[in-house]
Amino acid sequence: MKYQWILFDADETLFHFDAYEGLKLMFSRFNVDFSVQDFDHYQLVNKPLWVDYQDGKISATELQNTRFEMWAEKLGVAATRLNSEFLTAMADICSLLPGARELVDALSGKVNMGIITNGFTELQTIRLERTGLKNVFSPLIISEEVGAAKPDVAIFEHAFNLMNHPAKENILMVGDNLHSDIQGGINAGIDTCWLNMHGAAADNNIAPRYQVSSLAELQKLLLA
Repeated sequence: MKYQWILFDADETLFHFDAYEGLKLMFSRFNVDFSVQDFDHYQLVNKPLWVDYQDGKISATELQNTRFEMWAEKLGVAATRLNSEFLTAMADICSLLPGARELVDALSGKVNMGIITNGFTELQTIRLERTGLKNVFSPLIISEEVGAAKPDVAIFEHAFNLMNHPAKENILMVGDNLHSDIQGGINAGIDTCWLNMHGAAADNNIAPRYQVSSLAELQKLLLA
C-alpha cells in the first residue's frame, strides 16, 4: 500500500448524517411535528453558521446554541438543551455508510487509521462506541476539542503531532466535503481523496489527488 496513514472525515464519509431525520426525532420528543419547511428554515440559519465556524469566526458552542435559539424561545427551553437532545437523537439513528465496515476491516493491520472531524464530541464518541469502532481510529481529532476546524492547517498539524510526524507523502485524507476535507488536506500538504457519492459538481479551484464514488471503490484503490 502506498500510504501508511489514512485520515478520514466522519460525517457522510464513514457515517450517515441525516440531520432532518435527527431533528424530526428530537422534536418528536418535545411533541413537535417537525416539517420539511421547518428544516429548510433551520438550514437557513445553520449553514451560514457552519461556514463561520470553519472560517474560525465563531466557536463550536456559538454554532450549537445559535442554531436553536428560535426553537428554544418557542418551546421555553434552553438552546443548550435542544442542542444536546439533537446530538442524542443523531446518535440514536446512527449508521455506517455502505462499505464502511468492509473498508475498515480490510485496512486493519495494513495501515494506520485516524479521524479528523468538524463534528462534535458528544456525537462522535457515542457513534464510534455504538458501531464498535472506538478503538480503530487513533488519533481521533475533533475540532470542538482542538479549537480549529478543517480546512484550517492547525487541526491537521495537531493530528500530525499525535502521529509523530510521518512523512506527508505517506498520509491520505479522505472526505466528502471539497471545501473542508479536500482543501484542508491540500492546505496541509498531503494527498486527498474526494468521496463523491452523489455526483456533485467538481470545483476547478480544488483538485483532489483521487476521486471515488463509493467506499468500495476506495477500498479497491487503496489495496490495488
